[in-house]
Amino acid sequence: MKKFTKLAAHAAPLPVANIDTDQIIPKQFLSTVERTGLSRGLFFDMRFLPDGSPNPEFVLNKPAFAGAKILIAGPNFGCGSSREHAPWALLDYGIECVISASFADIFYNNCFKNGVLPLVLDAGQVDALINQANGQNARFEIDLAAQTLTGPDGKIYHFEIDPGRKKSLLEGLDEIGQSLMQQDQIAEHEHKRKLMTPWLG
Repeated sequence: MKKFTKLAAHAAPLPVANIDTDQIIPKQFLSTVERTGLSRGLFFDMRFLPDGSPNPEFVLNKPAFAGAKILIAGPNFGCGSSREHAPWALLDYGIECVISASFADIFYNNCFKNGVLPLVLDAGQVDALINQANGQNARFEIDLAAQTLTGPDGKIYHFEIDPGRKKSLLEGLDEIGQSLMQQDQIAEHEHKRKLMTPWLG
């Protein structure tokens, strides 16, 4: 998993409440277990018109927001089913951080497992940042170690994050990576188990 330490980028505003995981990545894109290629389905029904052409009104299709790495969304982002493909699709598209006043619990947890920072701020602060996200000239800076977000106007916002989850992002360790850090202890335990219970093999 890629480390998340600092991020300086522009943001795409999506001030819609209750965006569920089926809107983030519709069910027809869930047949794969690969984490790459899912950007094609990200916000598919919003990004594309019925004839398959890009919807010019959708924020990620507007030239001013091309290459945005931050998404500023309405409250309760990621509600609905527990599909892990949702953070996969965001990351594959290039979105490394989602800012919202609240997230659905399972989606929130899945973000940390996949290297996406779900950043929670007060609703009023989110609204202020949405107003500032006006294209490529509006740069946002996130410092995870300091737990700060600096808006385009220079105002600094402090955010809270669980220390363990913060550490996993800073070090780029998912749950498997964290387990592998304990290889010596695991090997020692297995050795002792074989000595104590040789009949188990």
